[in-house]
Amino acid sequence: MTRIALIHALAHSVAPINDELEREWPQAQRMNLLDDSLSADLARSGQGLDAAMHQRFEALAAYAEGTGAQAILFTCSAFGSCIEAVAARRPHMPVLKPNEAMVAEVVGQGARVGLIASFAPTLASMPSEFPTGTDLRTALAEGAMHALNEGNTARHDALVVQVAQVLASQGCQVIALAQFSMARAQVAVQQAVGLPVFTTPGSAVRALRQRLLV
Repeated sequence: MTRIALIHALAHSVAPINDELEREWPQAQRMNLLDDSLSADLARSGQGLDAAMHQRFEALAAYAEGTGAQAILFTCSAFGSCIEAVAARRPHMPVLKPNEAMVAEVVGQGARVGLIASFAPTLASMPSEFPTGTDLRTALAEGAMHALNEGNTARHDALVVQVAQVLASQGCQVIALAQFSMARAQVAVQQAVGLPVFTTPGSAVRALRQRLLV
């Protein structure tokens, strides 16, 4: 049985990827590792992705691999260079950044992309993951993460929809929801703007299946 390690820095990311795997690849065995202090420490410290943060990610990856995981998927999009370092040490197994599969699918559309995040550091790190020349517009759904933390899912979705409508008015032809926690708003955004809407869980599961089921 294929064993996939899911490593989370936000508690809100756990359900979206597990739900997606249950729908699209129920045969995969899942293990979940959550350290919600990662995002809190990154937001609070102002130090960026320093050596200490890299060491923490390597420790999590080593533990996951030690349990027999055949692939690792990180689900928080603000830690790109840490995940790249983990992947570089493991050429023998798939190690995916949360957004790399979605970036590939979105760029393949050949259209202007509207990228929405609810966690500000994501918009500092993620745009560099798009190929040079990508027609990209970014926006922060201000207050959406706070609403989700308070359990107000309706407000979270409404704030994401508002930002998507602004991006659509700027000529974006594809909407990308940058974080796993935002996948819940996919249907609402599609209904509001009438554009293709990509989520990180959906793209990641498709990529893992393609790489592991060979």
